[in-house]
Amino acid sequence: MTDFDEVRASLWNEGNYGVQPPLTDAALLDAEVRLGVSLPASLLSVLRVQNGGPVAARWNAFPTPLPTSWSADHVPFDALMGIGRRERMTSILDTPELVEEWGLPSPIVLLSGDGHCWIALDYRVCGPRGEPSLT
Repeated sequence: MTDFDEVRASLWNEGNYGVQPPLTDAALLDAEVRLGVSLPASLLSVLRVQNGGPVAARWNAFPTPLPTSWSADHVPFDALMGIGRRERMTSILDTPELVEEWGLPSPIVLLSGDGHCWIALDYRVCGPRGEPSLT
């Protein structure tokens, strides 16, 4: 298994599409209030390196136990949404509107996707202050 420090250090690809301004404590507090959940420390750790953006090729697939329309064993993970309101950039803060638009279960926090598939933090079992699973 890969060490998390290695993932954090090598997660980001070059480019600024989807990159939000640097994550501040105030922005984080606002996000958790708006979303009604506590975000996991591991997510915040990578967002403090870079607040969203393109994911390096080494990490750009999310494994799935069943075949998908993309692949026999994964969905794409080419970008991670950050926390912010940069113009024309989708953000984790857009989760409530996207959940409603796409008829997704709740409570979840969207991390990546385009409507045809999503990668999200799933709080349905653990509750809003628990450690969510990835779905």
